[in-house]
Amino acid sequence: MARVILASALSRWLPQGSLDASGESTVEVDCTTVGNALESVFDRHPNLRGYVVDELGNLRHHVAIFVDGTALPRRQAMAHAIDAGTEVHVLQALSGG
Repeated sequence: MARVILASALSRWLPQGSLDASGESTVEVDCTTVGNALESVFDRHPNLRGYVVDELGNLRHHVAIFVDGTALPRRQAMAHAIDAGTEVHVLQALSGG
């Protein structure tokens, strides 16, 4: 199974008690793409959907996806293939100076 790891910045859209000691929430999924994995996460945490994807199912600009430590381009992230053992990190993208 792949693991989807939700960063602590997303905790306000998760049920209380969903975070582990490191401040993250991990969901194990049996999926073949990042998009399918996120749909599985949204089935468990529906409040998260509107923050992560828009009405068309595209990643929002303030969300970053990393697969096994590599940042994915937003437009390609949902179709990116994953398999058992893959770690998908969902982060709130931050900017500043």
